[in-house]
Amino acid sequence: MCSKRKGNYKMLPNKTRRQRSSSKKWMVGLATVVLAFSVLTACGKKDGEATSSPAASAAATGKPTDIIATYKDGGKITRAEFDSFINVNKMFSPQLAQYMADPAFQQDMLKQMVTFRVLSSKVDDKVKADSDKQVTDQMKAITDYFGKQEGGMDKQLKDNGIQLKDIEDLMRMSFYTMGSMESKVTDQQVQDSYKEQAAAHTYDIATVSHILIALKDSATQADLRTKDAALARAKEVKAKLDAGGDFAALAKQYSDDPGSKDAGGTYKDAEISQWVPEFGQAASTLPLNKISDPVETTFGYHIMKVESRSTKQLDDALKTEIKSQLAEKTLSEWAETEFPKVIETNNLPKPEAATPAPSASPAASAAASPSASPAAK
Repeated sequence: MCSKRKGNYKMLPNKTRRQRSSSKKWMVGLATVVLAFSVLTACGKKDGEATSSPAASAAATGKPTDIIATYKDGGKITRAEFDSFINVNKMFSPQLAQYMADPAFQQDMLKQMVTFRVLSSKVDDKVKADSDKQVTDQMKAITDYFGKQEGGMDKQLKDNGIQLKDIEDLMRMSFYTMGSMESKVTDQQVQDSYKEQAAAHTYDIATVSHILIALKDSATQADLRTKDAALARAKEVKAKLDAGGDFAALAKQYSDDPGSKDAGGTYKDAEISQWVPEFGQAASTLPLNKISDPVETTFGYHIMKVESRSTKQLDDALKTEIKSQLAEKTLSEWAETEFPKVIETNNLPKPEAATPAPSASPAASAAASPSASPAAK
């Protein structure tokens, strides 16, 4: 079934969001840097919308030795250091390029940089030793990965205006900081978080087979059929199943889901929460091992069979994940509450104050507005 990620027409990734493929494990450290805070404050703009204020243009100017910020205990950040910090992030998340000159984005990145510098300087020897080993492993994976790309690692570094040491420095700050935060998370906190999230059905899983009759082609987004035609075809599939047809064979013949059709339409022990609401609701409530009537979602019509439902148990992998979640939350809270106390000077351009849009009524709330799409997260 379609992931909630907007524009993703593969019904479900072969790996869930908690199961990173081995080829991407080296992204963990940098993903922490990019995602631990709300760094994309400026990213509410439409893709490609440029920032044209004088402050934004000035953000990219200055000498490499200019001091752009200072913080307590003699800390300082030069233009060259700040540019390297941003450019490493951009290397791993190219979509950040469109926000590089935006003052709000730069302010968020400065907050990250200072936070990681301050906290990584306070870690104990055990965290350092564990983290240094991880950094070594990650750096080898990074160089191996980019070494296989066109132009190799040297081209990547040159294109982004950085050196290999810049990546290693940022990786080390990230691992030191997160390692320290995670070491402070208690088993009781993990248990409490698991119970809370389990009660909210975050860890509900199901084995579901489905046959999608789609409205659009998953690769090109070209129209495949009208809703009426899709519903008629879904009813045709349902009739064949009711007559004893083999689900896996019919999925391979009829399904428009590239993520599951070759597996007979089956997703095993998949997280219900990452599916679009209509499909998730059906997966949560349909009688087990019964062929459903057509279930409509934004992607078309699905004939479904739910084979099992359960709640993910608190195993070691999930404990590690929850510990990271709690550490990231603590990190974000520190950035919001402590950063203003440690920053002394900040010479980056400031974002222009936004003019609030008038509400339709005193009770109007953005939270009450409907989503643009059920698939939107």
